[in-house]
Amino acid sequence: MEMTQSSGTQVFYLQGGCDSLMVIVFNPVAGRRRAHLLWRVLDVLVANGVRLDLAETHRAGHAEALAREAARRGEQMVVAAGGDGTIAEVANGLMGSSARLGIIPLGTANVLAHELGLPFAPKSVAAALAFGRTTTLWPGQANGPDGARLFVQMLGVGFDAHVVRNLPFPLKRVFGKSAYVMQSVRELARYKFPVIRMRIDDTETEAASVIISKGRLYGGRFRLAADAAPGNPGFSVVLFDRTGPSAALMYGAALPLNLLGRAPGVRHVRARRIDFLQNEAVPAQTDGDTAGCAPLWVSDAPGPIEVVIG
Repeated sequence: MEMTQSSGTQVFYLQGGCDSLMVIVFNPVAGRRRAHLLWRVLDVLVANGVRLDLAETHRAGHAEALAREAARRGEQMVVAAGGDGTIAEVANGLMGSSARLGIIPLGTANVLAHELGLPFAPKSVAAALAFGRTTTLWPGQANGPDGARLFVQMLGVGFDAHVVRNLPFPLKRVFGKSAYVMQSVRELARYKFPVIRMRIDDTETEAASVIISKGRLYGGRFRLAADAAPGNPGFSVVLFDRTGPSAALMYGAALPLNLLGRAPGVRHVRARRIDFLQNEAVPAQTDGDTAGCAPLWVSDAPGPIEVVIG
């Protein structure tokens, strides 16, 4: 094993019997336990002669930059080792290239991995990456005054984004998905539940909260949007009409029962573009990471990407 330093990023070159290089972009914030899972996957790959380049991220947006550089060099596969936010950053860096996106699911919810039916056991993850069979994913794009932000699973505007924005990272690290429940209860009395006005394709409407989804799942393996099609352009827009703390509690209780998509006051609309019209700033989140305020509009990404599923 040879270790070098490149642009402040620690890179390990593990020589094997293959000519190609598999680039692994790892978010070390995931914690020691998840890093241990990563190394179990890498051990299997190396034992089977796969040559690896492991790069750690050091800041927000770094995964995107690392992926873009790998694609520029002509690497055939870039693997995101982390949660949905890390996956989205890597996908953003690969947009417009022919590089395939691999995934080692190390996040809290791992919604996209569940959506695509990816394996989680280290040996199975390694086998899937080595085999290289792919499926098509067409991401969404949140467009704002500061540019565009890609998302691979969903964009939320309203109460769920408010919870994500205020969730302390130590709480998330210790309690995992349960931390979102705890923080939701805390935020019920703080959030003002503003009306969200939007234009969905050519129709204007409003709601208390909205989730613009590429996939069927939300918050892990919980069903939300049965009509979603991750490989096709367009979105399943889920609108929550009921407002206030009691409605938020009802929707929260429906989620683990897989009833959220059919709860009272929930509408589903298929759309290609969503414009947000309100002047009041409303929090947004993409793939479980805070994304500032609601974007000006949401559209399809410029094109699809190929995701390795094994």
